[in-house]
Amino acid sequence: MNFKDWDKDPRPRYLVVNADEGEPGTCKDREIMRKDPQKLIEGCLVVGRAMNANAAYIYIRGEFYHEATVLQRAINEAYEAGLIGKNACGTGYDFDVYIHRGMGAYVCGEETSLIESIEGKAGKPRLKPPFPAAVGLFGCPSTVTNVETVAVTPTIMRRGASWFSSFGRERNAGTKLYCISGHVNNPVTVEEEMSIPLRELIDRHCGGVRGGWDNLLAVIPGGSSTPVIPKSVCDDQLMDFDALKDSQSGLGTAAVIVMDKSTDIVRAISRLSSFYRHESCGQCTPCREGSKWTQQIMQRMETGQAREREIDMLQELTKQVEGHTICALGEAFAWPIQGLIRHFRPELEAKIREHAQELGQAPYAGGWHPNSRAEGKLISPGM
Repeated sequence: MNFKDWDKDPRPRYLVVNADEGEPGTCKDREIMRKDPQKLIEGCLVVGRAMNANAAYIYIRGEFYHEATVLQRAINEAYEAGLIGKNACGTGYDFDVYIHRGMGAYVCGEETSLIESIEGKAGKPRLKPPFPAAVGLFGCPSTVTNVETVAVTPTIMRRGASWFSSFGRERNAGTKLYCISGHVNNPVTVEEEMSIPLRELIDRHCGGVRGGWDNLLAVIPGGSSTPVIPKSVCDDQLMDFDALKDSQSGLGTAAVIVMDKSTDIVRAISRLSSFYRHESCGQCTPCREGSKWTQQIMQRMETGQAREREIDMLQELTKQVEGHTICALGEAFAWPIQGLIRHFRPELEAKIREHAQELGQAPYAGGWHPNSRAEGKLISPGM
């Protein structure tokens, strides 16, 4: 089904707003719902009318209790004022807005998992096609989009597309909400134009890196699922889709996680591997098994209980998972590890050599050591 056939489809249409925001480091959508919920409601009405939708479903992460309460209060006020509901704004157009509370699963941030959850099913991704535009919520045509995207729509309608596109650069126009956290003097969520230099973004709005720019080790530029970039790349990095793609990373949710030289970068990425292993729904084999293996290997890398050849094995494992899963969670746990190996391989090797020196020899496969048998651990043949 394509958009030109929508007018011939008698089924109702739905706008689904993704307010799950489960990506570690991301904290922009909750700011909109907490401090300016009317902007989101107005955006739902504008977008819903454009697609001739019958209702909007806002899927909110279960932990966002305060945000859901504030948003529901604003929705009730909009109903009382006649802005939504029957004969919305006196136009003869009927449009309802509903809130659906999730239970905190990361995978429900994926559009089809989110739809499954709203329908009362287990939050697991669907195979595509069919896409939600054809068979979405309740089997009807649906558009799934983000809180930030919906909330900015009324401003663009008022000021015009040319005004909005005057920010940034070609192919990367507009503004973006950047969530900056980690080792900065003042963590903040701020709206800035696209293509702003990373260093300028941090210095202008966060008071700089803790200990100065020279103390910077690395940055995760777009939420925990994007590859880490080292200081040498950060020096001249522009914050937009194309520039970060050229740097073998991505803008993602624009959640900038700053790490100074006190950070154990291997431990940080290992922690992310544990997170994604926990959040995998287990529906497809590459993600279910791959996330478990990467977590186990990264935990051994963290303590140095690995062998140097396992670094290449880990790289190959992430390449085999990438592009072979039902949803993007496979890439989410593969890309941070790829970025670590690409830019910080010497740190991995140093941990392994240091541990080998403590043991007096290289560890066995799987992190076993010479005293494993004496400690009552089972050692399989060949280990």
